[in-house]
Amino acid sequence: MTSRGAGTSFSRKNYRLSTEPEKSKAVGIVNSKLLNDYLHRIFPSADGIQPAAAHRKHLSFQNLQEHIERLLAENASSEDGQDQVVEGRLGPSVVVLDHTSGFEGLLLVDDDLLGVIGHSNFGSIRATTCVYKGKWIYEVLISSQGLMQIGWCTLNCRFNQEEGVGDTPDSYAYDGNRVRKWNVTTTNYGKSWAAGDIVSCLIDLDEGNISFCLNGVSLGMAFENISRGSGMAYFPAISLSFKESVAFNFGSRPLRYPLTVILAKLRKDCSKTWMKFGPHFCQDVKNAVVLVEGYQPLQDKPIADLVKAQKLLGYLKNVINTGIDVSEGKLVERDPAMWQLHGEPTVLITLAHIFNNFSPLMCKVYLVEDVLMNFLLGILEGGGSVEAHPLIQQLLDLMWLLMEDYEVHECLKQLLMSLLRAYRFSPIVPDLSLQIHYLRLTIAILKHEKSRKYLLQNVLFDVLRSVVFFYIKSPLRVEEAGLQELIPTTWWPNRFNKEGKESKEIKDETAEERLRRRAYERGCQRLKKRIEVVEELQVQILKLLLNNKDRGGGGASRYIFLNKFRKFLQENASNRGNLTVLCPPEYMVCFLHRLIAALRYYWDEHKMKSLSALSSEDAYVPPQLFYNGKVDYFDLQRLGGLLSHLKKTLKDDLASKANILIDPAELQAVTMDDLDEDEESAVSTSQRPAAALAIGGALARPSWLSSPTLGRANRFLSTAAVSLMNPRRSPGTMEKVKVRTLNMEQRTEEDIEGSHGNEGLLLGKPAEEPEQPITENSLMEILDGIVMMYNLSVHQQLGKMVGVSDDVNEYALALKDTEEKMSRCPKRRKDIYDELVKSQKVFSEKLNHLSRRLAWINVTIYSKEKMQDIYWLLRVCIRTIEHGDRIGSLFAFMPEFYLSVVMNSYSALKNYFSPVNSMEDLPGYEETLTQLAAILAKHFADSRIVGTDIRDSLMQALASYVCYPHSLRAVERIPEEQRISMMKNLLAPYEQRPWAQTNWILVRLWRGCGFGYRYTRLPHLLKTKPEDANLPSLQSIGKVQSNYQLFLHLAPKGLRQVTG
Repeated sequence: MTSRGAGTSFSRKNYRLSTEPEKSKAVGIVNSKLLNDYLHRIFPSADGIQPAAAHRKHLSFQNLQEHIERLLAENASSEDGQDQVVEGRLGPSVVVLDHTSGFEGLLLVDDDLLGVIGHSNFGSIRATTCVYKGKWIYEVLISSQGLMQIGWCTLNCRFNQEEGVGDTPDSYAYDGNRVRKWNVTTTNYGKSWAAGDIVSCLIDLDEGNISFCLNGVSLGMAFENISRGSGMAYFPAISLSFKESVAFNFGSRPLRYPLTVILAKLRKDCSKTWMKFGPHFCQDVKNAVVLVEGYQPLQDKPIADLVKAQKLLGYLKNVINTGIDVSEGKLVERDPAMWQLHGEPTVLITLAHIFNNFSPLMCKVYLVEDVLMNFLLGILEGGGSVEAHPLIQQLLDLMWLLMEDYEVHECLKQLLMSLLRAYRFSPIVPDLSLQIHYLRLTIAILKHEKSRKYLLQNVLFDVLRSVVFFYIKSPLRVEEAGLQELIPTTWWPNRFNKEGKESKEIKDETAEERLRRRAYERGCQRLKKRIEVVEELQVQILKLLLNNKDRGGGGASRYIFLNKFRKFLQENASNRGNLTVLCPPEYMVCFLHRLIAALRYYWDEHKMKSLSALSSEDAYVPPQLFYNGKVDYFDLQRLGGLLSHLKKTLKDDLASKANILIDPAELQAVTMDDLDEDEESAVSTSQRPAAALAIGGALARPSWLSSPTLGRANRFLSTAAVSLMNPRRSPGTMEKVKVRTLNMEQRTEEDIEGSHGNEGLLLGKPAEEPEQPITENSLMEILDGIVMMYNLSVHQQLGKMVGVSDDVNEYALALKDTEEKMSRCPKRRKDIYDELVKSQKVFSEKLNHLSRRLAWINVTIYSKEKMQDIYWLLRVCIRTIEHGDRIGSLFAFMPEFYLSVVMNSYSALKNYFSPVNSMEDLPGYEETLTQLAAILAKHFADSRIVGTDIRDSLMQALASYVCYPHSLRAVERIPEEQRISMMKNLLAPYEQRPWAQTNWILVRLWRGCGFGYRYTRLPHLLKTKPEDANLPSLQSIGKVQSNYQLFLHLAPKGLRQVTG
């Protein structure tokens, strides 16, 4: 075998050994006797019994390959026999979804034909293989928790857009969305499923039964006495509504919940292995012992290859555990954890023989997941830091040395894919041990420099949805997640003011309430500590990907990551309406927080090395990134309108202020290319769905939601370029430079960081920018991407998750109201009292569930640390806008999303994180409010901003800002010149009469209250007047001469008379 990684050829002639002792010492080869002992130790017989030295065959490197082949061939006949056709199954041996004829409706099918997304009202699809006898099982990985019916159907079933699996006589389905089972009629069955769950579908055609399991736990018998007999065979099948998605496992990978293994372990000792899933889990599985025995997947295991791989892995372990003491002439035991390959030819040639047989097997999905991944996970089982287990690094070195490059590439791709799938679909257990285990192995692999760069360049963003590694899913069923044990005492606020809002005062709580609240808070702290362990591991992964010191063998990891990260942003910015391509917002929230932590780590590390640079606390994005074309903002709107328009109208300002010239010829060429690409894309996208709809088509399209493969759009990415050119030397004072953007895949470290007079991303620095260095250019571009991420979907998700807190408040109010009715209920009306007790029990149980789920959400989304991240992002955007404002007309190049993030992040801090954390406790809170007030006051009427949507948003934000005491005081603190300008802009519409937009702001400044209600109950119906019935106006906050006086001074005469 030839090893490209080592650059050495291991042919048989290299294995010839000399029997001269002095020669063996010179080249490091052991003598014949010791080599024979060593090889017999490494490659024992199949029964494990070592014959006496006099009776065993002499081994050397000349006959070692024959010996290995003989060992691997032992019992091969019996193993191959198990791979033959099994009675009771019809169809191809490789089971996939039938995308040629076995579907109804419009569906998106992944390239591997195992993942599917609904793209019509209620599409259906079945597998290519059916069963008519025996016991069978397959698994469905739930990627979205919406309306789906999963189960079995016969070939006679005819589905349409209204009727799917379970709606016809010979089809049977489980629906975890509505928690029901379907076979023409429907009844309650099972539990609700959530994204990240795994449904096991079991059919027993010997007894005529169908049952289902959720995450390995039996849901009980679903159907009995199903139709059987001549011509009756059942296909795995699913019906799913629009944009719902799943991935199937018919046996191409090891089953995530191999029930026979579970039961064997359960019988041996449930308390040791399975109690971590909770007592309910163990009891449910115990009750299901009779139900699930003897089931096998529809697709056979590769048993022969599996046995060979296990044998070869055993030989590899023997090498790791066995050392050669040449001086003593004997074999010694080694500590596997500290094993290293010290260039010993005997060991290296032995390993070459092993990998010669092992490498082809490691390109197969099943073997990578079942053999290699489990072996590597076992290395880390001892605990301790990843650095304490260097064996994984040594094994990766061996793989690159002794395997062909294409074999290593495929093996690493399948390994990371298996890790991601295992992490994503692992059940939530109290200590999060499963998630921690998979993340630790991911870190160990990414610590290997050559493997990390290959995975970054070719796998993590191109093949895998690696953002999944940074997500911590929220448990829908808190009992199974162990939150009852972690948070045994629940608590919820039960003090409300007259408007139904929670009162922050806790001085009137009873002693019992105080004990419950403190016990609940202690439980939340326990949960927080466990989740922080997972979050720290996720940050470690990003720190490895942002490493810029590993420049050997190509560019540093950070610059590969940066280019892939930009493509990831474009994919999500350019497909806002296509949910199958978009990264789910719940993933984006977690990714944003982990990326902020990793970014600030490297930012402050650079600050320690370069004392003149800014710390992360003062971070901002310099304005030249917005107009020099070094960073691609795709087709996102700029403050001044379209980029092509800005380059034409502001080309003189670019030349005078930034020494940048626009090349008219290149601009024209790029414009025409973009038009051609748009026309071609329009034709292809219009033709493809039409053709698919005509045949009820199943499109081969990958998705975020089902399998971790990447969609197309590579061509689109390459055409979304700004026509500015990168200079290779420093521009002189009066020199004009033509610049352009390089394709993201083509950018190098020099293009980003700059060198030898090339400023990289900071090209075109305006005179208004300070000379003080900020940080490394790559970190500034990542920061810019983080701001874009928040705008794309993070803010939307933050608002969505507040609904759980609102549910808690509603149920708490209902419980309080029920208890008050119970206290007033007459004793003679026992019937009413009993009904109230039932209601009280229902509300209490729901509150217990919601309070534990809310604890999880508060820790993962609304914790103090997460709030500080959003606050830091708000301040970054404020500083970025302030610096951009100073450069005059070039401010129009700034993307609109910076102003959007300023307004939305402030809104999130004020509305979403309270009352768990208060914005008032954040450092520099008053100063930040004042800076934000100055931005809103100046830019709501800024002529450089032309977009009507962003101008309306600024106007609405200013109106909201003057409604609340703290923000209203911030308006008071902005400089008088800015306040005068604000009042002039507010009153200007009255001169042309379209004054409706500014009316509500002026009324609030004038009287303070305005028109809108701010109560959940109407004030005139309340018995007592709300405390905040009169919101503070600028007349009552100290500086009486401020905006109100300005209002009177600047208002048109007619308006002064009306308001007077």
